[in-house]
Amino acid sequence: MSALAASTTLAAEKSGPIVDDSAYVHAHLLVEVEPGRRLNLYCTGKGSPTVVFDSGVTGETVSWALVQPAVAKRTRACSYDRAGTGYSDPGTRTGTSANIVDDLHRLMKAADIPPPYILVGHSYGGMNVRLYKDYFPSEVVGMVLVDPSHEDWVRRVWALTPTQLTYEQYVAEGFEPMWRDERECLRAATLGFVEGSELYKKCVPGPDPRFSDAVNAAYHKIYLSPAIYQAALTEDENLHFESSDQLRMARSWYGNMPLIVLAAGDRPNRRKDETQAHREAVDRLRYVLFDELAALSTRGVNRVVPNTGHDIPLTQPVVVTDAVLEVLDQASKPA
Repeated sequence: MSALAASTTLAAEKSGPIVDDSAYVHAHLLVEVEPGRRLNLYCTGKGSPTVVFDSGVTGETVSWALVQPAVAKRTRACSYDRAGTGYSDPGTRTGTSANIVDDLHRLMKAADIPPPYILVGHSYGGMNVRLYKDYFPSEVVGMVLVDPSHEDWVRRVWALTPTQLTYEQYVAEGFEPMWRDERECLRAATLGFVEGSELYKKCVPGPDPRFSDAVNAAYHKIYLSPAIYQAALTEDENLHFESSDQLRMARSWYGNMPLIVLAAGDRPNRRKDETQAHREAVDRLRYVLFDELAALSTRGVNRVVPNTGHDIPLTQPVVVTDAVLEVLDQASKPA
């Protein structure tokens, strides 16, 4: 989820339980992944395999606040802030999936948390955890993909576009405005936001009604820093492009690894300039791509989660928790 769209998206989701855990108002374990650069790691519980959570674009550990505690009752559960997000240090390289996977691999090794892992990825995190499995296949024994991004999404949606734009025109029309806004917010954060200004209102997310005042205050400070806007820009610029290319090149068969794909049941509203037929075609494509992900394993399944949008970990945390625990059980049994 883009940092710039976070407050809008969260406000649109159905309200869930209030997150008031003081664990999310400060860093936990700051682990050095290269000289002078640290990532924030938050682990709870004991046991193996370790469940590792990876969030959507610029998502923080708080994204898993309603899932991690329940999983930690059964095994060790770890969430982390990617470079430039949450309480982690700013990034020093582009936010591609390959770089994110390299950071996560370094993080687990430096923190002395050995495999095996069950990886849980939401949105962009879904691409990252898949690439981790492709790069380090022996380390991953199960996976849950929560409304994941897909490396072929943009090209296949473009193919459905009735205006017959070239691919380059489609990208310019669909992505350049977002990147331009993110660059503008990055410049404003670098210079220092003026509270109440138009850029402040445009860029800095408002309080999330599902979070406590203390949690909102802690993350408000983070959203005044340039690091989060740099992370948003570099992750968004790469998600459907360089990162997607990396996924295509590395895509592999997962054998009989336990795999659950959770798809949001609420579909986006039809745009004013969009025909109903086009909207339905795009909706069908989304579920086709999720079926393709589930088909990467003989034990893969795709499940639609009703009454929720994209932000499933905070709107339907029990569904995510149950899926993780189901994969945990399956990982300990032969196929």
